[in-house]
Amino acid sequence: MCYTCIRSCPAKAIRVSNGQAEVIPERCIGCGHCVLVCSQKAKKYYGSIDETNDILKSDIKTIAIVAPSFPAAFQGINAGRLVSMIKELGFDHVCEVAFGADFVAHAYKELVFNNPDKSYIATTCPGIVSFVEKYHPILFSYLAPIVSPMIATSRALRIIYGDIKTVFIGPCISKKAEALKYPTEDGSTEIASVLTFQELIEMFEAEEIDGEKLTPRDFDPPKPGLGALFPLRGGMLQAADMRVNLLNSHILTADGKEDFVRALDEYHNKKFDSKLLEVLCCQGCIMGAGMPSEEKQSYFARRTAVSNYVKSRFEYSDLHINRDMFHGLLNQELDMKAIFRASDIRFTEPPNKKIVTILEKLGKYTIEDELNCGACGYETCREHAQAIYAGLAENEMCLPYTIERLKNSLEDLKISKTSLEKTQEALFNAEKLASMGQLSAGIAHEINNPLGVILLNASGLLEEISETPELEEYKEDIDLIVEQAKRCKKIVSGLLNFSRKNTLDIELTNIDKLIKNSLKTIIKPEEVNIIIDSNFNDPIAEVHGDKITQVLVNLIVNAIDAMQEKGTINIQAYDNEDKIYVKIKDEGSGIQQKYINKIFEPLFTTKQIGKGTGLGLAVSYGIIKTHKGNITVKTNAEPEKGPTWTEFTISLPRKN
Repeated sequence: MCYTCIRSCPAKAIRVSNGQAEVIPERCIGCGHCVLVCSQKAKKYYGSIDETNDILKSDIKTIAIVAPSFPAAFQGINAGRLVSMIKELGFDHVCEVAFGADFVAHAYKELVFNNPDKSYIATTCPGIVSFVEKYHPILFSYLAPIVSPMIATSRALRIIYGDIKTVFIGPCISKKAEALKYPTEDGSTEIASVLTFQELIEMFEAEEIDGEKLTPRDFDPPKPGLGALFPLRGGMLQAADMRVNLLNSHILTADGKEDFVRALDEYHNKKFDSKLLEVLCCQGCIMGAGMPSEEKQSYFARRTAVSNYVKSRFEYSDLHINRDMFHGLLNQELDMKAIFRASDIRFTEPPNKKIVTILEKLGKYTIEDELNCGACGYETCREHAQAIYAGLAENEMCLPYTIERLKNSLEDLKISKTSLEKTQEALFNAEKLASMGQLSAGIAHEINNPLGVILLNASGLLEEISETPELEEYKEDIDLIVEQAKRCKKIVSGLLNFSRKNTLDIELTNIDKLIKNSLKTIIKPEEVNIIIDSNFNDPIAEVHGDKITQVLVNLIVNAIDAMQEKGTINIQAYDNEDKIYVKIKDEGSGIQQKYINKIFEPLFTTKQIGKGTGLGLAVSYGIIKTHKGNITVKTNAEPEKGPTWTEFTISLPRKN
């Protein structure tokens, strides 16, 4: 989520919940900035098309009142054709809101002239009025008590046309809320419906109305004067003939999201003395959120379109009719009184302790940690923390916080992956051991009995041969049978270790002495040199001495065979507080990489037939695992990478 809508909302009326941004209606001022900046078009405003169509189907005379910013919205459509298109929808009359703007401009001029000791905030922009009502209630009394041009126009037309319904068409979303503020005696509202220019285009498209096929018509009276400049920055002041004087600050203007908020704050704090402050949410109404979505012209192109239209009207319009109708309505004392409703919805300032706690959860323990990067949509980290406290924001909106959490999550995943790999390896090894057990039990059952018969009879034959000299020639063959039968018995005996759940008869054992004693059981060729490097702080550990001796003998004998009975074997032994380590490294040909994962499997051997049973490493592996230890191997079998070698490392817990 980009949080652009939060960043652009001057009222901070957008709440983020579960990663989704939603507008809070009671806090919204209807400025439409969130609609303008949302590239995904996820922000929508209340639609009035169906409501307007229902009005057009009624029997009551319906008048469309068009905001003076229409030349900026429909730059490719002649004003006369636009009027014809609107009437084609079913409107009885189409009038310009600029006429009401003339009354509003006159009312402001009278207000400021007749109250020289007072200061006012202009109320022509409903978004500004709503902002003051909700977020600056202390300025409520400074709101100029004058209606907007929309309401003024509707009231004037009721006098001129009688019983009517008016539909406002313009660029402003906040007009939809403003219309609801002015009810009539029959329970309806002075403005029956509010359409944006974009909605008007959608109605044209739905009805397939093509302006090129229609005869242009002029707007219905009353005709406006300089009120047509209202949508431009300072347009109301020019219409009222009230000039901004740079030599004093009696009349000040501000527009746009940042400037209007700052202007109201400074007005509140008495940083300037102004008789009239004219502020607009947008850069003039020509930049409103209800402008056509496909209209991409710049501010200056839109401003020029309005200016050119006003100039052309002054060249061709009958200003005499305008003056007569204008003064006629003034004599009838057209009601220009506005309705405001204060509704203070500001959040209570949270305790600093709470803000500090929230900031610390975001990893911001010092001022330096508060980066104020604005990625969350709030200008400062502290504002974000306040929004979290108020329930408007979430911790995850903070980009540095989210990045840190992501890093931690990745680290946790890495740890979990490592743990999973170890678990998978343990399960794989357990499965191998289980397979060994099943295999050995089957072998023991199928081989032990016939093997015993062979040994028994072969031994009997040897005795007979020793007593019968003429049978001496068969003695060598019978010896071979007995020897190989005993070898088979040894193989079966080794496999049976996997089929039994052996218990360890552990005892405190001096590992240093155990290593040295193990060498005494080995027949070492003359050309093999064994070097022992013991560096123990404490050589005592709880082990089954005979079984560990069996492992050491297996590894050393394998090393001798790998070196073809010549070379050096290095045995390094050391410890730490919890474990004993023994490393046995030879100068043999190494183990090819394709065999590394198979060397601890039973009956797997790379030795020549008759030289190995494939049980030595498998049995050693089982013994070490039974001791809750570990056995690993490193090797180099590629001469081009340097001398070849193999190193087995045994780690045993000091206590079992």
